[in-house]
Amino acid sequence: MDSSEHGSSMTSPGVAIGGTLPPGLTEEEAEELQVELTKVDDEIQTLRQVLVAKERHAAELKRRLGISPLSEIKQNITKGWHDVQCSNAYLTASATLEDIGRSDAYKRTQETLSQAGQMTSAAFSTMGSAIRNRFGEMRNSPSFKSFEDKVDNMKYKVMGRSNGESDHSPTSNNAPF
Repeated sequence: MDSSEHGSSMTSPGVAIGGTLPPGLTEEEAEELQVELTKVDDEIQTLRQVLVAKERHAAELKRRLGISPLSEIKQNITKGWHDVQCSNAYLTASATLEDIGRSDAYKRTQETLSQAGQMTSAAFSTMGSAIRNRFGEMRNSPSFKSFEDKVDNMKYKVMGRSNGESDHSPTSNNAPF
């Protein structure tokens, strides 16, 4: 292989692209460095080829073992989560949260929020009962009965009589409510 295949900055042994040697470097030293660079470039190329061959072999072994890319991802996630749980940051945070959970301030806050939730629930229940009772009273009021009759009469006028209805308009006795 010549030096141009390796991307070297030398066009011929001992001569740089600009035609001059770098300062402090003899032509003989430049030639030695050029030979060494060529050897290193060849080794890099060989290592790349070996790596590609090893990756293919590993993929074939995984295929024969029935290890799919999805199972590899699952395994990597499981290992990653295990590593997180074993990390100092996670252990420190867990210990801190446990300490907070055992603190008096946390317990008082938890009790206060629990009581507030119970009171809110009771208030909504009472409010719901009051609304239900009020609607019941409203439905039985003369104003609502009058409104209901007007709606029924309007329905009767718009829809007309249908099978077997009498000539009289509907009354509140057969209202849908």
